[in-house]
Amino acid sequence: MLKFVSLMKLTQKGLDELTDSARRRKVSEDRVAAVGGRSIAFYAVLGQYDFVQVFEMPSVASMMQYVMTARRDGHVEPLLLPAFDTGDWQQILDTFTGEVK
Repeated sequence: MLKFVSLMKLTQKGLDELTDSARRRKVSEDRVAAVGGRSIAFYAVLGQYDFVQVFEMPSVASMMQYVMTARRDGHVEPLLLPAFDTGDWQQILDTFTGEVK
């Protein structure tokens, strides 16, 4: 499974409908499951972004399908980052043949 981190900012619509956040989060998790993924963690955060969510998805296409549906709803603007756990990162390092300068 591929991992992704989503940094999300609330849009004006998201702010206007803030009290509906718990229901929307449930909808989000159901959509993730529908494309074969899993929401690993969800946090409300302080700073430049309002939320951070960590996903496991079977493919980049499934992540794209999920995020386009979420963006169409108009509550958040996400920044998606592919993520590598320490095992994946070590595997990348083990195959690295270039020299870092």
